[in-house]
Amino acid sequence: MKHVLVLDLDQATRVALTELMGQHGIRSTHVSERAHLFGVLSKEMVDALLIDVTTGEMATFIRHLTSLTDAPILVVGAEKTIEDEKVLGLEAGASDYICKPVGHRELVARLKAAMRDKLASDPMRARRSYSFSGYELSIRQRLLTHPELGQIGLTKAEFNLLTVFLANPKKILSRDRLLTASRLHEGEIFDRSLDALILRLRRKIEFDPANPRLVRTVRGSGYLFDSDVSIEIRNTPKR
Repeated sequence: MKHVLVLDLDQATRVALTELMGQHGIRSTHVSERAHLFGVLSKEMVDALLIDVTTGEMATFIRHLTSLTDAPILVVGAEKTIEDEKVLGLEAGASDYICKPVGHRELVARLKAAMRDKLASDPMRARRSYSFSGYELSIRQRLLTHPELGQIGLTKAEFNLLTVFLANPKKILSRDRLLTASRLHEGEIFDRSLDALILRLRRKIEFDPANPRLVRTVRGSGYLFDSDVSIEIRNTPKR
């Protein structure tokens, strides 16, 4: 089931959207504050974001979101939004800009189209999965699973960091390489420190984070992912 994260200040609108999404088989999480939105993004995988924001802060906010999630971002703007504002939002990274009022059918259609386009834009990436030390990482879902631990959600920075480790097993990776891969320099919300990000990842994949066996520190050089890794590319059925 697809998961859409909605930011809207109006409670009545949030309730209406909850019902609308449910009618179309879409799970939705609705928040009224950015801090709550960031909290959801740090813990859960979302397939799209639908945000209602003021134009004055829109571009900065969208750029911040694109550093945290690969999910398409759809902006809901005022009824008489000028063209420059729409272009500003799209250039900042929004997938679509929707002006009020918008019909329910059109809104759902645009959401589904954005999610479809995102998946189709990188079909090889969508079919890829990594296996290591009993874990499996689905690239499409950005979801880590383990037969004993179940599903383990990853933030975008954690996901980016783990994938660069999995693509380079048993190789020493410099701090600069890992900073670039995890995009910490673009604005990790809660913690800009690579070491803190490594610690968070260890807490999710190490059985004893205090004595890590997978993500090892190489003093003066960086970090090394000490595990055999296999990659699987699944065939996508024709539609």
